[in-house]
Amino acid sequence: MSLKVAIQGIESSFHHLAVQQLFPDTEVDLVKCDSFERVTESLSNLQADVGVIAVENSIAGSILPNYDLIDRGNFQIIDEVFLTIDMYLMALEGETVHTIDEVHSHPVALQQCKDYLLQLQPHCKVIEGKDTASEAHRIASLKLKGVAAIAGKQVAEKYGLQILDSKIQKIKENKTRFVVIS
Repeated sequence: MSLKVAIQGIESSFHHLAVQQLFPDTEVDLVKCDSFERVTESLSNLQADVGVIAVENSIAGSILPNYDLIDRGNFQIIDEVFLTIDMYLMALEGETVHTIDEVHSHPVALQQCKDYLLQLQPHCKVIEGKDTASEAHRIASLKLKGVAAIAGKQVAEKYGLQILDSKIQKIKENKTRFVVIS
């Protein structure tokens, strides 16, 4: 029987990487949620056995709304993992930094890459999305030209996107703490 793990995001997201680190020898069934609230709801509704959520980042600091969700739901933190988070700018094959009109990503990822993004403006619009991997998947599946995503390298590999620029976060030793809640 597999362990049902709720995450915010989809396969290849940073939350998915955290699950792989936390449960390397366990058969896992991902419960993919579009928000952190949905992660905690899936635990409360018994749709998942545990949840994995980010609670701290070396650039963004404590993710207070997630601590609040843990507290309000009366959940316990039962394990944790720290992941090094490197951000990459990615788009369809043939695109360059100069052909990009929009950059999409999760708000925290955009914050982590703020200095880099300032160099792309004003010609490039920055748009907040649900999740790093979901934004990249949307670009690949819809073949969106002139649109880039900020996500992890594993996302570019999974969805066949070209990496336009590497390690674009403000602080090169960017770490995020992910916790397992139940």
